[in-house]
Amino acid sequence: MRIALFTETFLPKVDGIVTRLSHTVDHLQRLGDQVLVISPDGGLREYKGARIYGVPGFPLPLYPELKLALPRPSIGQTLEDFQPDLIHLVNPAVLGLGGLYYAKALGVPLVASYHTHLPKYLEHYGLGMLEGLLWELLKALHNQAQLNLCTSTAMQQELTDHGIERVELWQRGVDTELFQPDLADAAVRSEFTQGNPDSPLLLYVGRLSAEKEIDRIKPVLEAIPQARLVLVGDGPYRAELEKIFADTPTYFAGYRTGADLAAAFASADAFVFPSRTETLGLVLLEAMAAGCPVIAANAGGIPDIVTDGVNGYLFDPRDEQGAIAAVQRLLANPAERSVLRHHARQEAERWGWAAATRQLRNYYQGVLGHSLPAAA
Repeated sequence: MRIALFTETFLPKVDGIVTRLSHTVDHLQRLGDQVLVISPDGGLREYKGARIYGVPGFPLPLYPELKLALPRPSIGQTLEDFQPDLIHLVNPAVLGLGGLYYAKALGVPLVASYHTHLPKYLEHYGLGMLEGLLWELLKALHNQAQLNLCTSTAMQQELTDHGIERVELWQRGVDTELFQPDLADAAVRSEFTQGNPDSPLLLYVGRLSAEKEIDRIKPVLEAIPQARLVLVGDGPYRAELEKIFADTPTYFAGYRTGADLAAAFASADAFVFPSRTETLGLVLLEAMAAGCPVIAANAGGIPDIVTDGVNGYLFDPRDEQGAIAAVQRLLANPAERSVLRHHARQEAERWGWAAATRQLRNYYQGVLGHSLPAAA
């Protein structure tokens, strides 16, 4: 198949959407498909054999790390030269509107996928009054696709409840070869604990942005004074978080990728994830693959990954004491922590990227007129 992917974010940016897309592009190309990625220009022209067509953009005012790329006529010529069998809009917003236009102009089927819970983000930026309008815009856009994909059962239900049609589940995936428990590193732990490797080490990995609610980890540190926290990642909220955590043993480690990121997960005692806006939370699977016990908010798509008391702990995000009690329980029970590590790794091993990409190909073939397999 010849697949044109329109995405609002791609390499070299680092986030869960880019992680999924980069593995998907890799596996599609391996399976003999040809992929064209149309994204905001990040300086790359090729990835794993797929061509990248970068569209110039400008930083988003509320989130400078993200570029807003406006559709332009040259995209049409690029698509005509590529001759796609279908167009897939990933998290369609501005550039995605161009993909919608060209799918209609070229008469090719359209698939869209939902990865970022934008309506719920609005309240964290003082724009909560626009949530209803945004849902109406998303519904108008997504309902023009032959198929809409999302990454958790919770999001599948929420999209359906808001009038979005033909919603199916695109299964999760994780690189179990990269993320492994035996990558724990004494030097990494010493760095993250700022020379106190015997102290309990709590880890957060992801965007440092308001909607991730990272400030909710501070009461945990205050309740467990011997614990230390490392925040891996970067984002628009970093300066504010540095002020919030200034009087705590918190280390800002910046971005880590590849083996460095894998070692970060494997070297920590617990991965604490307070966000209530996750459509899935691929970073949780990465932590679990590395054998890092997960303590996460029981919200959004997270319960699709974490089974409370089996491969991690879930806490009620409305309960201020929930995360504190979960971390205290984890740190006080080494034997239980060992069981959680084992079960977390077992769960992660069920979800390779190859299987997720085969499922996606089945969906594509169904949209192109073939029968949709029941397993999909």
